Amino acid sequence: MSFIDYYEVLGINKNANEDDIKKAYRKLARKLHPDLNPNDKDAHAKFQKINEANEVLSDPDKRKKYDQYGEHWEHGEEHEQAQRAQRRQRNTSQQSYEGDFDESNFSDFFASMFGGNAAGGSSRTQAKFRGQDFNSELSITLEEAYTTHSRTLKIQDKNIRITIPAGIENGQTIKLKGYGGKGVNGGPDGDLFIKFAISNAHNMKRSGNDLHTSVDLDLYTAILGGDKTIDTLSGKIKLKIKPETQNGTKSRLKGKGFPLYKKEGEFGDLYISYHVIVPTNLTEKQKELFTELQKLSQ
Repeated sequence: MSFIDYYEVLGINKNANEDDIKKAYRKLARKLHPDLNPNDKDAHAKFQKINEANEVLSDPDKRKKYDQYGEHWEHGEEHEQAQRAQRRQRNTSQQSYEGDFDESNFSDFFASMFGGNAAGGSSRTQAKFRGQDFNSELSITLEEAYTTHSRTLKIQDKNIRITIPAGIENGQTIKLKGYGGKGVNGGPDGDLFIKFAISNAHNMKRSGNDLHTSVDLDLYTAILGGDKTIDTLSGKIKLKIKPETQNGTKSRLKGKGFPLYKKEGEFGDLYISYHVIVPTNLTEKQKELFTELQKLSQ
Protein backbone atom coordinates (compact mmCIF):
# COMPACT_ATOMS: atom_id res chain seq x y z
CA MET A 1 0.00 0.00 0.00
CA SER A 2 1.27 3.49 -0.79
CA PHE A 3 1.68 6.52 1.41
CA ILE A 4 -1.11 9.15 1.20
CA ASP A 5 -0.23 12.83 1.55
CA TYR A 6 -3.22 14.12 3.46
CA TYR A 7 -1.99 17.70 3.25
CA GLU A 8 -1.95 17.49 -0.51
CA VAL A 9 -5.42 15.92 -0.54
CA LEU A 10 -6.82 18.98 1.27
CA GLY A 11 -4.64 21.41 -0.66
CA ILE A 12 -2.90 22.85 2.42
CA ASN A 13 0.68 23.01 3.70
CA LYS A 14 2.09 21.24 6.75
CA ASN A 15 1.96 24.44 8.81
CA ALA A 16 -1.81 24.74 8.42
CA ASN A 17 -3.65 25.44 11.65
CA GLU A 18 -6.97 24.02 12.80
CA ASP A 19 -8.99 26.73 11.06
CA ASP A 20 -7.07 26.25 7.81
CA ILE A 21 -7.85 22.53 7.87
CA LYS A 22 -11.51 23.12 8.66
CA LYS A 23 -11.92 25.70 5.88
CA ALA A 24 -10.15 23.53 3.31
CA TYR A 25 -12.21 20.48 4.21
CA ARG A 26 -15.53 22.33 4.19
CA LYS A 27 -14.78 23.96 0.85
CA LEU A 28 -14.00 20.63 -0.80
CA ALA A 29 -16.78 18.76 0.99
CA ARG A 30 -19.35 21.30 -0.14
CA LYS A 31 -18.20 20.76 -3.71
CA LEU A 32 -17.83 16.97 -3.65
CA HIS A 33 -20.51 15.78 -1.21
CA PRO A 34 -22.43 12.79 -2.69
CA ASP A 35 -25.77 14.45 -1.98
CA LEU A 36 -24.75 17.23 -4.36
CA ASN A 37 -23.19 14.80 -6.88
CA PRO A 38 -25.49 11.77 -6.74
CA ASN A 39 -24.29 10.19 -10.01
CA ASP A 40 -20.63 11.18 -9.93
CA LYS A 41 -18.48 8.25 -8.82
CA ASP A 42 -15.30 10.32 -9.15
CA ALA A 43 -16.68 12.96 -6.78
CA HIS A 44 -17.73 10.17 -4.41
CA ALA A 45 -14.21 8.74 -4.34
CA LYS A 46 -12.64 12.17 -3.84
CA PHE A 47 -15.04 12.88 -1.00
CA GLN A 48 -13.90 9.69 0.73
CA LYS A 49 -10.30 10.88 0.39
CA ILE A 50 -10.89 14.34 1.85
CA ASN A 51 -13.00 12.72 4.56
CA GLU A 52 -10.08 10.51 5.50
CA ALA A 53 -7.58 13.38 5.34
CA ASN A 54 -9.80 15.49 7.58
CA GLU A 55 -10.21 12.59 10.01
CA VAL A 56 -6.44 12.49 10.51
CA LEU A 57 -5.38 16.13 10.32
CA SER A 58 -8.22 17.53 12.43
CA ASP A 59 -7.43 15.10 15.24
CA PRO A 60 -4.33 16.34 17.17
CA ASP A 61 -3.24 12.83 18.20
CA LYS A 62 -3.62 11.32 14.72
CA ARG A 63 -1.95 14.30 13.10
CA LYS A 64 0.97 14.09 15.53
CA LYS A 65 1.51 10.44 14.71
CA TYR A 66 1.07 11.06 10.98
CA ASP A 67 3.63 13.90 11.03
CA GLN A 68 6.00 11.84 13.18
CA TYR A 69 6.20 8.84 10.87
CA GLY A 70 5.25 10.42 7.54
CA GLU A 71 6.40 8.38 4.58
CA HIS A 72 8.15 6.00 6.96
CA TRP A 73 4.91 5.12 8.69
CA GLU A 74 5.55 1.38 8.40
CA HIS A 75 8.50 1.65 10.83
CA GLY A 76 6.20 2.90 13.55
CA GLU A 77 3.89 -0.06 13.39
CA GLU A 78 5.53 -2.07 16.13
CA HIS A 79 5.14 0.82 18.58
CA GLU A 80 1.49 1.15 17.75
CA GLN A 81 0.20 -2.40 17.79
CA ALA A 82 -0.74 -2.38 21.45
CA GLN A 83 -2.47 0.99 21.18
CA ARG A 84 -4.44 -0.15 18.16
CA ALA A 85 -5.63 -3.24 19.99
CA GLN A 86 -6.85 -1.05 22.84
CA ARG A 87 -8.63 1.27 20.44
CA ARG A 88 -10.35 -1.61 18.64
CA GLN A 89 -11.55 -2.98 21.94
CA ARG A 90 -12.84 0.42 23.00
CA ASN A 91 -14.60 0.99 19.67
CA THR A 92 -16.59 -2.22 19.92
CA SER A 93 -18.31 -0.87 23.01
CA GLN A 94 -19.16 2.46 21.39
CA GLN A 95 -22.14 3.29 19.23
CA SER A 96 -21.72 2.33 15.58
CA TYR A 97 -20.40 4.95 13.17
CA GLU A 98 -23.23 7.14 11.89
CA GLY A 99 -21.52 9.19 9.22
CA ASP A 100 -21.99 8.99 5.50
CA PHE A 101 -19.02 6.60 5.25
CA ASP A 102 -18.07 3.86 7.71
CA GLU A 103 -14.49 2.89 8.46
CA SER A 104 -14.46 0.39 5.58
CA ASN A 105 -14.42 3.38 3.24
CA PHE A 106 -11.05 4.52 4.52
CA SER A 107 -7.88 3.43 2.73
CA ASP A 108 -5.63 0.50 3.69
CA PHE A 109 -3.02 3.08 4.58
CA PHE A 110 -5.37 4.62 7.15
CA ALA A 111 -6.40 1.23 8.52
CA SER A 112 -2.79 0.15 8.90
CA MET A 113 -1.64 3.34 10.58
CA PHE A 114 -4.68 3.98 12.79
CA GLY A 115 -6.17 0.54 13.12
CA GLY A 116 -9.22 1.35 11.01
CA ASN A 117 -10.35 3.73 13.73
CA ALA A 118 -12.93 6.14 12.48
CA ALA A 119 -14.08 7.06 15.97
CA GLY A 120 -14.55 10.75 16.41
CA GLY A 121 -15.06 11.23 12.71
CA SER A 122 -18.82 11.02 12.59
CA SER A 123 -19.33 14.60 13.72
CA ARG A 124 -17.12 15.79 10.91
CA THR A 125 -18.58 13.59 8.17
CA GLN A 126 -22.02 14.65 9.37
CA ALA A 127 -21.12 18.32 9.15
CA LYS A 128 -23.90 20.59 7.95
CA PHE A 129 -23.34 22.12 4.55
CA ARG A 130 -25.06 25.16 3.15
CA GLY A 131 -27.03 24.57 -0.03
CA GLN A 132 -25.94 25.85 -3.42
CA ASP A 133 -26.75 29.43 -4.40
CA PHE A 134 -28.82 29.95 -7.54
CA ASN A 135 -28.44 32.85 -9.98
CA SER A 136 -31.12 34.10 -12.33
CA GLU A 137 -31.65 37.10 -14.63
CA LEU A 138 -35.00 38.82 -14.96
CA SER A 139 -35.85 41.20 -17.80
CA ILE A 140 -38.38 43.97 -17.12
CA THR A 141 -39.31 47.20 -18.90
CA LEU A 142 -38.61 50.70 -17.66
CA GLU A 143 -42.35 51.13 -17.11
CA GLU A 144 -42.42 48.01 -14.92
CA ALA A 145 -39.42 49.21 -12.94
CA TYR A 146 -41.29 52.46 -12.28
CA THR A 147 -43.90 50.77 -10.09
CA THR A 148 -43.81 48.16 -7.33
CA HIS A 149 -45.25 44.93 -8.72
CA SER A 150 -45.23 41.16 -8.28
CA ARG A 151 -43.78 38.51 -10.55
CA THR A 152 -43.80 34.71 -10.49
CA LEU A 153 -40.51 33.00 -11.37
CA LYS A 154 -39.90 29.33 -12.07
CA ILE A 155 -36.65 28.21 -10.44
CA GLN A 156 -35.71 24.52 -10.39
CA ASP A 157 -39.32 23.55 -11.25
CA LYS A 158 -40.55 25.62 -8.33
CA ASN A 159 -42.77 28.69 -8.67
CA ILE A 160 -41.53 31.62 -6.60
CA ARG A 161 -43.60 34.80 -6.28
CA ILE A 162 -41.52 37.91 -5.66
CA THR A 163 -42.26 41.60 -5.18
CA ILE A 164 -40.12 43.97 -7.23
CA PRO A 165 -39.79 47.36 -5.54
CA ALA A 166 -40.19 50.49 -7.66
CA GLY A 167 -36.89 52.12 -8.54
CA ILE A 168 -34.94 48.91 -9.18
CA GLU A 169 -31.75 49.65 -11.16
CA ASN A 170 -30.56 48.04 -14.38
CA GLY A 171 -27.96 45.42 -13.40
CA GLN A 172 -29.01 45.49 -9.74
CA THR A 173 -29.02 42.14 -7.95
CA ILE A 174 -31.34 41.24 -5.10
CA LYS A 175 -31.02 38.23 -2.79
CA LEU A 176 -33.84 35.95 -1.72
CA LYS A 177 -32.57 34.16 1.36
CA GLY A 178 -33.21 30.44 1.50
CA TYR A 179 -34.53 30.09 -2.07
CA GLY A 180 -31.43 28.30 -3.38
CA GLY A 181 -30.46 24.63 -3.21
CA LYS A 182 -31.31 22.46 -0.24
CA GLY A 183 -28.76 22.22 2.56
CA VAL A 184 -26.98 18.96 3.31
CA ASN A 185 -27.30 17.16 6.66
CA GLY A 186 -29.67 19.82 7.96
CA GLY A 187 -27.52 22.72 6.81
CA PRO A 188 -29.19 25.98 5.69
CA ASP A 189 -30.59 26.31 2.20
CA GLY A 190 -28.70 28.42 -0.31
CA ASP A 191 -29.89 31.79 -1.59
CA LEU A 192 -31.37 32.95 -4.88
CA PHE A 193 -29.70 35.94 -6.55
CA ILE A 194 -31.76 37.76 -9.20
CA LYS A 195 -30.08 40.23 -11.55
CA PHE A 196 -32.35 42.72 -13.32
CA ALA A 197 -32.03 43.72 -16.98
CA ILE A 198 -34.19 46.77 -17.70
CA SER A 199 -35.15 47.48 -21.31
CA ASN A 200 -36.52 50.79 -22.55
CA ALA A 201 -38.80 51.35 -25.54
CA HIS A 202 -40.08 54.62 -24.11
CA ASN A 203 -38.98 58.14 -25.06
CA MET A 204 -37.41 58.47 -21.64
CA LYS A 205 -33.79 58.03 -20.67
CA ARG A 206 -32.99 57.19 -17.10
CA SER A 207 -29.97 58.58 -15.30
CA GLY A 208 -29.96 57.46 -11.68
CA ASN A 209 -33.29 58.66 -10.33
CA ASP A 210 -33.73 61.36 -12.99
CA LEU A 211 -35.49 61.04 -16.33
CA HIS A 212 -34.60 62.84 -19.54
CA THR A 213 -36.81 63.33 -22.58
CA SER A 214 -37.12 65.57 -25.61
CA VAL A 215 -40.31 67.30 -26.77
CA ASP A 216 -41.01 68.49 -30.30
CA LEU A 217 -42.51 71.97 -30.60
CA ASP A 218 -44.04 73.40 -33.74
CA LEU A 219 -42.63 76.78 -34.72
CA TYR A 220 -45.81 78.65 -33.90
CA THR A 221 -46.07 77.29 -30.34
CA ALA A 222 -42.38 77.96 -29.80
CA ILE A 223 -42.85 81.59 -30.87
CA LEU A 224 -46.24 82.34 -29.37
CA GLY A 225 -46.25 79.95 -26.41
CA GLY A 226 -49.05 77.61 -25.41
CA ASP A 227 -49.79 74.20 -23.92
CA LYS A 228 -48.22 70.87 -24.82
CA THR A 229 -49.36 67.50 -23.43
CA ILE A 230 -46.77 64.72 -23.22
CA ASP A 231 -46.79 61.09 -22.06
CA THR A 232 -44.62 60.18 -19.07
CA LEU A 233 -44.18 57.02 -17.00
CA SER A 234 -46.64 58.40 -14.45
CA GLY A 235 -49.23 59.44 -17.05
CA LYS A 236 -49.95 62.50 -19.18
CA ILE A 237 -48.53 65.88 -18.17
CA LYS A 238 -49.54 69.27 -19.58
CA LEU A 239 -46.57 71.56 -20.13
CA LYS A 240 -46.81 75.35 -20.20
CA ILE A 241 -44.65 76.55 -23.09
CA LYS A 242 -43.28 80.06 -22.72
CA PRO A 243 -43.40 82.41 -25.72
CA GLU A 244 -40.20 82.61 -27.77
CA THR A 245 -38.91 79.25 -26.55
CA GLN A 246 -35.60 78.56 -28.29
CA ASN A 247 -34.53 75.29 -29.87
CA GLY A 248 -32.60 73.21 -27.30
CA THR A 249 -34.15 74.99 -24.31
CA LYS A 250 -34.23 72.75 -21.24
CA SER A 251 -36.53 72.75 -18.26
CA ARG A 252 -36.82 70.70 -15.09
CA LEU A 253 -39.95 69.28 -13.49
CA LYS A 254 -39.09 68.60 -9.88
CA GLY A 255 -40.32 65.28 -8.46
CA LYS A 256 -41.51 63.97 -11.85
CA GLY A 257 -38.59 61.60 -12.36
CA PHE A 258 -37.98 57.99 -11.31
CA PRO A 259 -39.00 56.69 -7.87
CA LEU A 260 -36.19 56.15 -5.36
CA TYR A 261 -35.59 52.49 -4.53
CA LYS A 262 -37.44 51.52 -1.33
CA LYS A 263 -38.12 55.18 -0.50
CA GLU A 264 -41.88 55.55 -0.67
CA GLY A 265 -43.06 58.85 -2.15
CA GLU A 266 -39.61 60.11 -3.17
CA PHE A 267 -38.80 60.77 -6.83
CA GLY A 268 -36.05 62.20 -8.97
CA ASP A 269 -36.63 64.99 -11.49
CA LEU A 270 -37.76 65.07 -15.11
CA TYR A 271 -35.58 67.06 -17.52
CA ILE A 272 -37.14 68.20 -20.79
CA SER A 273 -35.28 69.40 -23.87
CA TYR A 274 -37.35 71.26 -26.49
CA HIS A 275 -36.81 70.61 -30.18
CA VAL A 276 -38.36 73.25 -32.44
CA ILE A 277 -39.63 71.85 -35.74
CA VAL A 278 -39.33 74.14 -38.77
CA PRO A 279 -42.41 73.83 -41.02
CA THR A 280 -42.02 72.39 -44.52
CA ASN A 281 -44.13 72.33 -47.69
CA LEU A 282 -45.28 75.93 -47.14
CA THR A 283 -48.08 77.34 -49.28
CA GLU A 284 -47.53 80.49 -51.28
CA LYS A 285 -49.62 82.41 -48.76
CA GLN A 286 -47.50 81.14 -45.86
CA LYS A 287 -44.32 82.12 -47.70
CA GLU A 288 -45.72 85.61 -48.25
CA LEU A 289 -46.47 85.94 -44.53
CA PHE A 290 -42.99 84.79 -43.53
CA THR A 291 -41.54 87.25 -46.06
CA GLU A 292 -43.58 90.00 -44.49
CA LEU A 293 -42.39 89.00 -41.01
CA GLN A 294 -38.82 89.06 -42.29
CA LYS A 295 -39.27 92.61 -43.56
CA LEU A 296 -40.79 93.71 -40.27
CA SER A 297 -37.86 92.32 -38.29
CA GLN A 298 -35.26 94.27 -40.32
